[in-house]
Order: sequence, then C-alpha cells, then structure tokens
Amino acid sequence: MSERLDRRSFIRRSALTASAAGALTWQFEEQALLAQQATSPAPAPAASVARDFPMGRIGKLELSRLICGGNLISGFAHSRDLIYVSRLLKSYFTDEKVIETLGLCEAEGINAMILRVDDDTARIIRKYREQGGKLQWLAQCKLPENDRWADINRAVEAGAAACYVHGGVGDSYVAAGRVNELGEAVDYIRKQGVVSGIAGHDLTVHRACEKAGLAADFYMKTYNSKQYWSAGPMPRNDSVWEETPEETRAFMSEVEKPWIAYKVLGAGAIPPDQGFRYAFDGGADFICVGMFDFQVADDAEFARRAIARARIRERPWA
Repeated sequence: MSERLDRRSFIRRSALTASAAGALTWQFEEQALLAQQATSPAPAPAASVARDFPMGRIGKLELSRLICGGNLISGFAHSRDLIYVSRLLKSYFTDEKVIETLGLCEAEGINAMILRVDDDTARIIRKYREQGGKLQWLAQCKLPENDRWADINRAVEAGAAACYVHGGVGDSYVAAGRVNELGEAVDYIRKQGVVSGIAGHDLTVHRACEKAGLAADFYMKTYNSKQYWSAGPMPRNDSVWEETPEETRAFMSEVEKPWIAYKVLGAGAIPPDQGFRYAFDGGADFICVGMFDFQVADDAEFARRAIARARIRERPWA
C-alpha cells in the first residue's frame, strides 16, 4: 500500500482482509492442534471500526491485554534446530505484510506492539504511521556498552510510548551483579517521559529488581507450562525460556507491578487457547504474542475467552 490512508479506511481495509483470509486461517498444522480441542472460536466479522478488547493499565498507558509481538516480523523466530526459519520470515514479512498484520491487530481492538529498535523497525513504523497506524510502540532496548542510551534515545525520538530493557540484557546484568545499572536505565527512561520496564527470562532478574527497589513501571517475564516435547531442561535448545513456571507464578503473585508474559506458546509448540489460559490464570496482566496475519483474529478470540475465564484469580489485575 503506497497511498496515504486515514485511520478509518486503514482499519476498514485491514478488517476486510481478515474476513477474506478467514477461510485460510487454520491450515494443516493449526488443524492438527485444534483437533485436540472441543471447540474453536468463531471468525471475527468484518467491520469498519475496531472491535472491543479487554484493557489494562501500565503507568499512563491503556493497553490491550494481548500485545502484538515483534520477533516474527523482525525475523528472529525461535525455531529450535530449523536453520531456515528466520530467513523465511524475513522473506514473508515484507514492509507491506507487516503493516497489514498490524492493521489486522487494530481491527481486533489490539492497541499495542512490542518491537525491537533497529533500522527495519524505524522504516516500518514510519510507513505504518503515514498510513494511519495507531498501535502504541513498546520498544525493546539493549544497552550498548559504547553508548548505553542509544536505543532508548532512538525509540523515544521515533515516538515510542514505553521502553524496556531487553530480556537477555536483564539476565546478563543481574548475573554479573550489575542490578544498579538496570536501575540507572529505568531512571533514564522515566526522565524521557515514557513508561519504563525490565525484562528477563530468568526469575532471578525480577527477584533482584524487587529487592533493589527499582522504579520500573512494569516487568516482562517468560511464562509457559513447559508442557511440550522440547521443554528442557536448559540448554537443550533455544525454545526453553521458562524453567520454573510454578516459582514464577508464586513470586509474581506478590509483585504489584504490571506483568507482561512472553514466550507463552513455547515458540509455537503450545496451542494458543492453552497457552493464553495458562498465562492469564497464572497472573499475567498482559501477554506478548508474535502472530502471522492469518492468526490474528483467532488469537484475539482465544485471548478474549482466556481473559473472561480468568476474571477472578489469585493475583489482582493491573
């Protein structure tokens, strides 16, 4: 799409695309997974305006409880020992396909995306905004040793609504005893006037941050049931990002900060209805999920059902 679109026509076009693609939504792999389920969600109707979606708050932001993840469109998919997947994704997700997918998210009422900070992201976000795209960007930031604030500054200048420290960075900093530097990053982000967060795959990250009293507005933590064939223990393969789900659930039940769960589908090994239910029942306030365009409508419906089912749970909602 090269023409400039206003917001209404952008969402209308995306919704119509979702409707037209509905018959293709569940192909062989998805059908095999759904064969284990009693029911499947009804396809979303085409609409000229976004559907309603359950919301929560992180600081000054109102966010949909399902957030569009960015690994797929960045080509960094955890694919176990399949060596071609990242290149395949980069070929599939052209700028136009990324923008179309984000538009489908808008049509479902999803209002946020988590994307890394790089040249591809900057280019795509610029085109997306020019075409009327309104998803709020939560920027995944690294802390380069030669210029710690480079990613944060770039994200803020590009209009990010929030910045958070990358999970791998959180892991390595805590392991190296550099928790105070994570605190410095949080303080710097907050001074830029945007919402701040810290991510980690290892629960020690969140324990250390809580103990240090860091002022992050939210946490991101990997979380899934480990009920899939390749689920570890580490370092069996790159799909194992939650070693202690019960410990995560217990610890996060005492944490007041909003929590975004990620890796909830174990790199595509867990059916979305199961993974979403597990995450929301376990206390997650939001889930970050990478989605192909043909998965958006169904994932949104699975998430709505999981959220409704978890209305009353041990951990209060943010």
